[in-house]
Amino acid sequence: MPDAIPTAAPTLDHFLCFSLYATSHAFNRVYKPLLDALGLTYPQYLVMTVLWQQDGLPVGQIGEKLALESSTLTPLLKRLEAARLLRRTRDARDERQVRVTLTEQGAALQARAASVPAGILRATGRTPEQLMRLKDEIDALRAGLEQATLDRP
Repeated sequence: MPDAIPTAAPTLDHFLCFSLYATSHAFNRVYKPLLDALGLTYPQYLVMTVLWQQDGLPVGQIGEKLALESSTLTPLLKRLEAARLLRRTRDARDERQVRVTLTEQGAALQARAASVPAGILRATGRTPEQLMRLKDEIDALRAGLEQATLDRP
């Protein structure tokens, strides 16, 4: 494998990070009309997906699941709350924590969002199995990169 690494200055064609970056933009272009129909942005859709899976999470757990800092997540939650899709309340047992719960409208949106994954799958031209293998490889790559940043002196 090391023989495949160019010794001259790399071109954009050699940047895995650029391929992932460009693919991310392509995904966003496919998601946009699907999510526009729901009145959501992609980051808002991710928040809603987390809550559809497990309602009533503390803000911190949502941030961990989405790898988002509080400074990024809070404005997202405020916009979703203004849209009446969720509610933020102080935890009765620990007032330092804010819990996020779906409203009736937010819970009902899940049924309308059910077609989004199939739309994305169709756009990829891949099978679910192919996509899961690719996702697993990308997750492993991310884990290695994250470990590399932790290993730095």
